[in-house]
This record gives sequence, structure tokens and C-alpha cells, in this order.
Amino acid sequence: MSSNSQNTSSGSLQASSQAKSASFWQKYQLYFLLVAAIIIRQIPIVSIPLNWLETYFHEISHGIAALLTGGEIIRIQLFPNGSGLCTSRGGINFIISFFGYGGATLWGWLIFKLANSHQRTAQVFSGLMIVLLLASIIFWARDLLTMVILASLAVMFVMTIKMRRLYYLQLLLKFFGLSILLNSLFSPTYLFDGRDLGDGAALASMTMVPELVWVLIWCVLAMAALYSLIKTNQKSYA
Repeated sequence: MSSNSQNTSSGSLQASSQAKSASFWQKYQLYFLLVAAIIIRQIPIVSIPLNWLETYFHEISHGIAALLTGGEIIRIQLFPNGSGLCTSRGGINFIISFFGYGGATLWGWLIFKLANSHQRTAQVFSGLMIVLLLASIIFWARDLLTMVILASLAVMFVMTIKMRRLYYLQLLLKFFGLSILLNSLFSPTYLFDGRDLGDGAALASMTMVPELVWVLIWCVLAMAALYSLIKTNQKSYA
């Protein structure tokens, strides 16, 4: 009787320890992923697919803004160094220019929220991303290099959707979302290159509001989106 009691007690302690460990991981998961995203962004070769992904969301946001305001996408270009270009015709130029960085922030926030909500939702989103990337190749890519980069991103999402445990798909999409948010936070500062080019310069010429103001607005939006995710995470595991 004493031996059985000790075994039961040991099993209970082990189960309690595992539960506490799982709870700790869930509570601080966002911070671990955020640190991982910051570190991986600094690794030259490993960060290349992430740079492509982040740039794609920036350029497709320009394109979607053009479509929603009555314009059309002429072409989307992605380059090996992580830069890109979306050429559009028609639409409202102010909205199109603003929604490069603004739209990327929204994408990052939305990807994390969707992945965090349910495993099946994460799987459906990955499927939709494959469709969007294939559509981009068919309708808007005009050069072989862009097609190869878009195809590589599509393959990446195909690989994620085939994961046997959907938990890992959730985790990866959360990581993608945070990486895109970080890019939206830091990338606008690259506009201060003295060349008077890019979205900030375009908005400044349209509105007479200095480029610095637009950069600050984009950075604040990215910080607000990240803060929103952190607050939601804290409430969930308070």
C-alpha cells in the first residue's frame, strides 16, 4: 500500500511539473519567438527567405491598395537582396504609397492573431497564402527572378502545411507574423538615405508633410500592433 501511494504521489508531482512547464512556455512563447526573430534577422543567409517574405507583404500591400482604390497592378518585382517594387496604374496614390509599410504591419498582426486562434485556422491561412503566391506568379510577375523567389515562398508554405503536428505550423506562422512586424518597425528608418526616394518621399511630395513624420507614423503603427499582441497574450495567461 505504501509503495502504491508513493508511485501515485510521484506521478502526480511529475504531471504537475509538466503542466507548469507547458504553462510557462505558453505564457512567454511570444517573447521567445520575438527574440528568435530578432536574432535570425541578423544571420545573413538564414534571414534571406524571411526578407523575401517581408518584402512580398510590403509590395502586395501596395498592390492590394491599388486594386481597392480602382487601380491595377502592372507588375511585382522581388530582388535577391530583399528589396522589391510594385508598379501600379490608377487608384489613389496616397493610399497606395501609405499601405506598403502600413499594410505589412497589418499582415504581421493578422498572421499572428490567426495562427494563435486555432490550428485549423493556421492551416487554412497557409493554404490561402499558397494561392496568393501562385496568383502573384501568374498575373504580376514579369521576370524569372521574381518568379523563382515567389515560387520559393510558395514551396515554403507547402512545406509548412504538410507538417504532421499543426502545433508547429501555428508556431511557425506566429514567428512569421512577428518577423513581418519587426520589419515594419525598422525598415521605414532605411528611408533616411539622402536619396529622396521611396514611400516616405512620395507621401511628402503629395502632402507637404515631412518624410520623418510618415516614418514615425509607420513605426508607431508597428509598435502599437506589437503592443496589442503582447497585451492580448498577457490577458490570456494572467
